[in-house]
Amino acid sequence: MSFRFRTARSLRTATLTMALLASACSVAPPAEPELPFSLPAEFVATSTSAYAPAERWWTGFGDAQLDRFVENALERNPALAQAIARNQVAEARVRVNRADQLPQVGLGIGSTRQRQNMLGLPDEFGDMSIISNNHNVTLDVSWELDLWGRLSALTAAARAEYLASGEQLRGMRQSVAAQVVQLYFDIVHARAQVELSERTVTALEEMARQINNRVQVGIASPADGMLADANLGSARAGLEQRREALEHSLRQLEMLMGDYPAGRLQTADSLPEVPPPPPAGIPAQLLAQRPDVRAAELTLLGAGYQLGAAQRSFLPSLSLTGSGGYAGSELSDLFSSGNLVWSIAGRILQPVFQGGRLVAQVDIAEGQRDEALHAYAETALNALGEVESMLAVDTLLTRREQALAGSADAAEEAVRVSFNRYLQGIDPFLNVLESQQRALDGRSAHITARHARIDNRISLHLALGGGFDTRGPATPVTASATDTASMPISP
Repeated sequence: MSFRFRTARSLRTATLTMALLASACSVAPPAEPELPFSLPAEFVATSTSAYAPAERWWTGFGDAQLDRFVENALERNPALAQAIARNQVAEARVRVNRADQLPQVGLGIGSTRQRQNMLGLPDEFGDMSIISNNHNVTLDVSWELDLWGRLSALTAAARAEYLASGEQLRGMRQSVAAQVVQLYFDIVHARAQVELSERTVTALEEMARQINNRVQVGIASPADGMLADANLGSARAGLEQRREALEHSLRQLEMLMGDYPAGRLQTADSLPEVPPPPPAGIPAQLLAQRPDVRAAELTLLGAGYQLGAAQRSFLPSLSLTGSGGYAGSELSDLFSSGNLVWSIAGRILQPVFQGGRLVAQVDIAEGQRDEALHAYAETALNALGEVESMLAVDTLLTRREQALAGSADAAEEAVRVSFNRYLQGIDPFLNVLESQQRALDGRSAHITARHARIDNRISLHLALGGGFDTRGPATPVTASATDTASMPISP
């Protein structure tokens, strides 16, 4: 069993080596990824027009304060600053890998003074020693020739990782902008709920005053006064709960913008009208413009180049070294022609036996490539699912808000009618309490429905990959290793 396993491994290694030798030094780009599902011609949830980049989509809400908050967060957000630093590190790694393809040159300057004792001489010579000096200045050059494209593949892999980090940075910027807009309207929603609760408390205070006056003169029962006071206390507790939510959202937004969480931000007091939905285009366009999908595709590309580099480790490597300079015992005549020294050497190394290390490295690279392929498919599927969900619920949320608006209006009118009927002695006070609670719940639900529509619209813009830095698939993601290595550094 062990012999058959070793034989199979040996045949695999030999086959791979012969295939690579036949391909010489060409480094073909990995094949474009294929999704395990078919893309429809348009989104199923709704038919949309051609996609148009929504640059600075948050300005559609018409709130100058919101615009300033977004700009502040993009300049000062700590998480975004970390993403920028990671992108800079990835760019430096490209330059490190690119440097491995070039000759390495070093200048060496040395000086030694040495004493050697002469042992084993007859006694009449006494103790003898030799003191010598050696000074040298040399220029050393070493260069590994990239015969089979291994170094080029590593550079292309680093380049793909850098471009992927650039897409992740772009996605982070869009995410931070969307988080600011969401938190801003969370605050506006909380303010609207607080204002509703304050109006309710004021109305219930007046109602409790009138009921208690009627109790004092014997027109109403003491139980009515107790119920009015209990209803007022419950409303006051609800007001404090809504104020708590407001304080929490205020501090979250301040931290997102890199400010101290003092809870002093000023925002609008009411939610705006929801702007029209953006054109979603078609699923294929979504996969070309979403930063996370593009980053996953670039990561897969880099894993393909890493696999190519691992496979080329089976082939022989050719290294050239050279050294030239001056060496002598006296500094005064160090640079004379008689002290000129030089050497040139070449070395070819063919891996023969490494205990299965090279085969294992190929297996690792293959596994990482397969993992990146499945990660790309998962990311693409999640992106499509997000857009389909946002488009599907948009109409439902609109109808929900309209229904709740009518319900809230009717409930508030019922409060006025039921209280008048109570004062006339027609209805019991319990009817008034029930209509009050329905009016509060109905108007609160209406405000929350408007907020849900706005939140869904923000999520749709983010899911479509829209923002201030929208761009199509301009970056070549299937270039050859040589082309990728020569690409400009900026993404």
